[in-house]
Amino acid sequence: MATLDTRRIMLLVSLCMVPGLVIQTLLFGTGVLHNLLLAVTFGLGTEAGCLKLLQRPIRAGLSDGSVLVTALLIAAALPPACPWFVLLLAVAAGICLGKYAYGGLGNNVFNPAMVGYAVVLVSFPAALAAWPALAGVPSVSEASVDALTGATALTALRFKGAATIEELHLAGGLFGTLGPSGWEWINLGYLLGGLILLSLRITAWRTSTGMLLALGGLAALTWDSGSSASHGSPLFHWLAGGTLLAAFFVVTDPVTHPTSRQGQWLFGLLVGSIVFLIRAFGNYPDGIAFAVLLANAMTPYLDRRLAGLSARV
Repeated sequence: MATLDTRRIMLLVSLCMVPGLVIQTLLFGTGVLHNLLLAVTFGLGTEAGCLKLLQRPIRAGLSDGSVLVTALLIAAALPPACPWFVLLLAVAAGICLGKYAYGGLGNNVFNPAMVGYAVVLVSFPAALAAWPALAGVPSVSEASVDALTGATALTALRFKGAATIEELHLAGGLFGTLGPSGWEWINLGYLLGGLILLSLRITAWRTSTGMLLALGGLAALTWDSGSSASHGSPLFHWLAGGTLLAAFFVVTDPVTHPTSRQGQWLFGLLVGSIVFLIRAFGNYPDGIAFAVLLANAMTPYLDRRLAGLSARV
């Protein structure tokens, strides 16, 4: 698979997101499809505009397929009911600030989709809290303000007060067979696509594994079978919100994670650790976008530091 060009790789990544997107649409409704159509259409227009301003060939720039992956990630991250201008701002910020401000694909330091998401998160937190109730799942009083991994069960867990896990489940039906009700199946859909990418050797398995090990390991250390002091089990954290979407389609972005094997392990472990710390102790129910951007900022240092160590050895 090393002979695949950028366009084919991006197409395969997009196709591998389909199982998760299909399940997300079945559970949340056609608003997901509306997000997808709007994000892809505006993403192509924004990309073309940036290429024109930079006096680069538009057709060649659009054909690499990277804008499709960015648009799909943003569409999956935002609530189906979010205002159209919020979605458009996220796409524009991701492409303009996250990608072309650094010179275009291959030069960007930060994951473009996470840049776009972070911009609208801090600008329109109320709009990003408007997640609809999952089909067949009772709603809760407060939705998450981190839509990428902000299932209502995460919100309830973070702000549960003196309630136990069992009490939360009885009160809102938030916990399903494997994890947060409904979201566990969305995550399994993204897991399927992610495993296909790994089997094709398109993405770096160390970043995904490192993230999930750190997140699950810290959850295991603090798990006490569901008391009011519990921060959730490892399985809960792995299947909450968009954890597996991020693990296989965000932290695996080859441009924004380290190139060395050791660096990829450290990158994944850093993302997973920050995610857990925000979920357990932060002001947000979740923070995958923040964790990824912070780890992205460390990538140049990790590459230089580990290269220096290798040279001395």
